[in-house]
This record gives sequence, C-alpha cells and structure tokens, in this order.
Amino acid sequence: MVVEPTRSAQRRRITLPVVGTVPLPESQHLVFYAVLVSLGILEIVEWPVVGIVAIGHLLAAQHRHPSLQQAGEAAEAA
Repeated sequence: MVVEPTRSAQRRRITLPVVGTVPLPESQHLVFYAVLVSLGILEIVEWPVVGIVAIGHLLAAQHRHPSLQQAGEAAEAA
C-alpha cells in the first residue's frame, strides 16, 4: 500500500520572529500577490484597492481550508 502525504503536509512554512510558524500560500497564489503588489508599486492600482483585492482573494481561498470544512460540517449536523 502506498501512502501519499496529504496536501497540507506538503505546504511550505516560514517562521517569523513575533508571529511564529506561518504556512506559505501555494505558488499560483504567491504569483497573484506579487503581481498585485507590483501593480500597487507602479501606481497602476491604488493601494486601498490592492488591499481589498488581496483580502478578498485570501478569503476566497480559505473556503477549501480543512478546519473550515470541518466546522461547516459540524454546523450542518447541529
């Protein structure tokens, strides 16, 4: 039997001094954030818009998070 690591086990993590260990987003999300920040730096898009889009993208990506799925399933069962 072949046991494959779960997707969450393959994620890279970074340790920050005050915050602690933080998982890095997937590579396609990192590219999206890099392009978004570069648009802000080049003043093509205003910084408040960059922040709103980044937060919206982060929240949209959170719907696949395993703990949120478990919480949703528990809420449905109740």
